[in-house]
Amino acid sequence: MIDNFEQYFDEVVALRRYFHENPELGFQEYKTQEFIIKYLTDLGLEPYKIASTGVVALIHGKEQGKTLLLRSDMDALPIQETNTFSFTSKNEGVMHACGHDGHMAMLLVAAKIIVKNKEHIHGTVKLVFQPNEEADGASFVIKEGVLENPKVNSSFAIHLWSPIPSGKIGLKSGAVMAEMYNFKITLKGKGGHTSAPQHGIDPIICAANVIQSVQIMQTREIDPMDATVVVFGKINGGSQSNIIAEKVEMEGTLRYLYDGGEEGEQQPIKRFQRIVKSICQAHRVVCDIQFMPSNYIVLNDEESVAFLKKEVLPHVVESENIIPYCCMGGEDFSEFTSHNNIPGALVFVGTGNSNVGSDKPHHRNDFTIDENTLLTGVKIHVYTALQYLSK
Repeated sequence: MIDNFEQYFDEVVALRRYFHENPELGFQEYKTQEFIIKYLTDLGLEPYKIASTGVVALIHGKEQGKTLLLRSDMDALPIQETNTFSFTSKNEGVMHACGHDGHMAMLLVAAKIIVKNKEHIHGTVKLVFQPNEEADGASFVIKEGVLENPKVNSSFAIHLWSPIPSGKIGLKSGAVMAEMYNFKITLKGKGGHTSAPQHGIDPIICAANVIQSVQIMQTREIDPMDATVVVFGKINGGSQSNIIAEKVEMEGTLRYLYDGGEEGEQQPIKRFQRIVKSICQAHRVVCDIQFMPSNYIVLNDEESVAFLKKEVLPHVVESENIIPYCCMGGEDFSEFTSHNNIPGALVFVGTGNSNVGSDKPHHRNDFTIDENTLLTGVKIHVYTALQYLSK
């Protein structure tokens, strides 16, 4: 029923390299959008734009039935690439450092194969190329109705993942990626001369205390079995070595793999705010704390995972190469599943291979993928569609 997948290897690699060479930041993926629309149009589909730079296309089967959503993200990151490939980024300061170039290539080639086999489909495949994953682009495509017309019954996505070795697939039910909040703390003190610190109020020493002390939240207050991570990624304060700063700004992320809302037992945000405010009071510093939600927790539906393990992955890998996996990374695919109650699952396709340098962390300037794993993603998309929408 399905063509030999190996014949598509050169194409999926070429597509990945094109996207890698032409990266675009979130909601700026205009050239990427144009390329995807042409590719899908050439397949006989009628793609349309969504959320400014996104693309949606429908593959209708032989008969009516359920609707399956397959999603790929599109955006790159503001990183200057240091790789020396022939297809390194042409856009200064912008790089595909998270695998989204591979995600788009896999879904496009999968679309070509599904179109060729659409007489075996009873229902509709909704292809979604989503912009701005790094900053919750999913909520925008959902607000514009991507889950309707036709109404989506299940949704699946793939993430190429360098922490997992090539040849392995990470899949489990329940929490697989963390709920994540970006935070910004502004500390306001009183300037002065460093020779007379008693006349000033130093927000920098307060900031140092805050950075150290909030860690007690995860090591002394929250159940150690409930994964929680607090990391400060940006600090800015002061203007000269002999001047007590007036203000310090700190930014970072809070991540956890459990219900952290108002009714949740662990209450990480409330604990964070209590500690920071108490420290600032002790230092006589005025503080402002802002939390900006980035991603909800990604919860893989139990039935969807069972479906993948029984009906899809046996066509792709041996059972011993399927491993349970979760991590503290954030992913806005949660908007499609857990936040909007659409059954589905996120599958991690291992792409870590030291022989080709693809064992580097995501979001690093020398990140790359093992291109030999691209067809694994293509197969998962194709078999997911054909098996889910089989009569």
